[in-house]
Amino acid sequence: MAHHTTQETARQQLYPLPLSPGRSANMKANRRANTKPELALRSALHAMGYRYRKDLRLDLPQRRVRPDIAFTSRKVAVFVDGCFWHACPDHGSQPKNNEWYWSPKLQKNVERDRAADQALTEAGWTVVRLWEHVPVADAVAVVVAAVGGPRSLR
Repeated sequence: MAHHTTQETARQQLYPLPLSPGRSANMKANRRANTKPELALRSALHAMGYRYRKDLRLDLPQRRVRPDIAFTSRKVAVFVDGCFWHACPDHGSQPKNNEWYWSPKLQKNVERDRAADQALTEAGWTVVRLWEHVPVADAVAVVVAAVGGPRSLR
């Protein structure tokens, strides 16, 4: 029993206790892939004739990277970043509760994003990063500018 208590204490030092069951359920419901803004962008691009890979793992020399949308033949990697998780300068917020846990975690996310961008660029990829709050039409325009026109459908 003492072993369990030690493990539990160690876990509490690494992870904060949830403020409430509702908050815990809310955080568990956050998705890594297939978020609403990402789905809307993919749907709009597909309707325009664009074909792409979603959530494709790229094994680059420096690191593995998973763009939300990858145009492999044109080497364009698109990320739709959540404002909270990726520290949006306009809409990102610093949590007031458990700040000791969240600040370093969010900073690591930003650092990981920059490292992924660098690895992709060094491997010859074009990186497009969009915030989740960007309107779909604007996001589509940015992606189309990076990718070029859709290939003719067969």
